[in-house]
Amino acid sequence: MIYLELFLTFFKIGLFTFGGGYAMIPLVTEAAQGFGFSDSEIMNFIAVSESTPGPIAINMATFIGSSEGGILGSAVATLGIVLPSFIIILIIASVMKNLIKFEGVQAALGGVKPIVIALIVSTGATMLLSTLFGLATVHNGISVDTKSIIIFAIIVAVGFVYKKLTKKKISPIILILISAFLGIIFFGII
Repeated sequence: MIYLELFLTFFKIGLFTFGGGYAMIPLVTEAAQGFGFSDSEIMNFIAVSESTPGPIAINMATFIGSSEGGILGSAVATLGIVLPSFIIILIIASVMKNLIKFEGVQAALGGVKPIVIALIVSTGATMLLSTLFGLATVHNGISVDTKSIIIFAIIVAVGFVYKKLTKKKISPIILILISAFLGIIFFGII
């Protein structure tokens, strides 16, 4: 039954991923591939999930669940990815004051940090290489996407110039909107 499969798949992801939504992307990507989605569809899920309000991994679970099982599928996948964190946080909140003082707990949390960073960097590198150079796997040849590289360069330049002029970082929301506008210009509305 698809609903049970969606729930269990996303429950496992929610249970075994530390570091938030970005750290979950590789596992959600693997799950999406298991449901038969192509690399291009997964990149679209990531782009839409990043551009919409809410945590990226929850948005991805919702989109994948919706694609596989409609509204009920989206609800089941979302519940599956959220439930483990909810349960764990309830448990931790009730005993955290006593646990955090133990060196073993601090050491375990310190040991988790490098893998979280590695998962986030890996996701960013994979998205960059896939979007700009068409490298989905090591065995693929390079297929430079000139339009994507131009959009990427414009966004980097806008962020750099804005920071130089105002001494502040530009809002990611503005960058997303500029990217969407540039995407419409460069790729056209279909």
